[in-house]
Amino acid sequence: MAITTLEELKGIINLTEDEKAWDADGASTLPLLISNDMIPLLSCDAIRRQFVPTAAENRDTIGFLDPQEEAKNQGTERLVHRYRNRAAFFTTDCCFAYCRHCFRRRFTGHLSGPATEKEINEAADYIASHGEIKEVLLTGGDLFTLSDSHIDMLLSIFKGKCPNVIFRLCTRAVAVNPGRFTPSLMGIIKKHMKGAPFFLMTQFNHPVELTEKAIKAVSMFVDAGIPAFNQSVLLKGVNDAEDVLIELSDRLLAARIKPYYLFQDDPVKGTSHFRVPIERGLEIEKNIRAELSGLGMPQYTADLPEGGGKVILTYSYYKGTVTKDGKERYLFETPDGELRYYPE
Repeated sequence: MAITTLEELKGIINLTEDEKAWDADGASTLPLLISNDMIPLLSCDAIRRQFVPTAAENRDTIGFLDPQEEAKNQGTERLVHRYRNRAAFFTTDCCFAYCRHCFRRRFTGHLSGPATEKEINEAADYIASHGEIKEVLLTGGDLFTLSDSHIDMLLSIFKGKCPNVIFRLCTRAVAVNPGRFTPSLMGIIKKHMKGAPFFLMTQFNHPVELTEKAIKAVSMFVDAGIPAFNQSVLLKGVNDAEDVLIELSDRLLAARIKPYYLFQDDPVKGTSHFRVPIERGLEIEKNIRAELSGLGMPQYTADLPEGGGKVILTYSYYKGTVTKDGKERYLFETPDGELRYYPE
């Protein structure tokens, strides 16, 4: 049974004073919920930090409730159209476990419940009438907290009205509740694979999360012809070390999951204790790039406040132009720190 209170949690681990004080004044905007599959992993500090709340969430006075300004870019009640060629549909506000670094905590866990058939139809009609939308993220919350029948209905409507739109199936469930992925559920997904493809978007932040059950859950999608991409969040005390991220990328590739993004933690109110300085993030990015192949290297990315959109953060190997042998040359630094000239 999942853990939903500190009292239940006390029977599993010895809570710190900061953890005990989390709900002292009821100030938190995100409930406590830790899935059964995560409970045995709480002995790992990196997992504990992601799922066990602390009073630091309530002391945080900086940041935004909605830094991406999703509320200002709603096409319909549950659909956000912030980028010209893609949109995000909030399937539900429920998850199997609530990550304490959640960037959508203004919405997640607030008992809004699953999107209704009316809301799904409204979103599908909007997408169908906006031909510039090529991709839709089915997100939330977590799509796979919905019942099989609800997922079947949702996919039937979207694929029926938007057959040429790519759908990203965004989920943390393969990590926190891999048993959800049953033959029955996969049968429903396979039934709707005609037309534009599905892509599975996972979130694994630490190698420990890649359990045998999690890898098996992802393999069900990959074996069905659905590519898997991972979006990690750079988190202080969780994965802000080069060796951890290198191991994570290596293990993701071995599980047939492409490391896609390494997100700078969004400036969301209640999460500042997770935030790694961008200067350190750039150092980490440079160091792991020297060790990983292009296939294993995620894009270090920031989603800018006030709806500014995503930008890639990377160390610049370009050092300008110089004159050599009477000719202008480009000057670059190699990943090993040496200098090379490149002809104009």
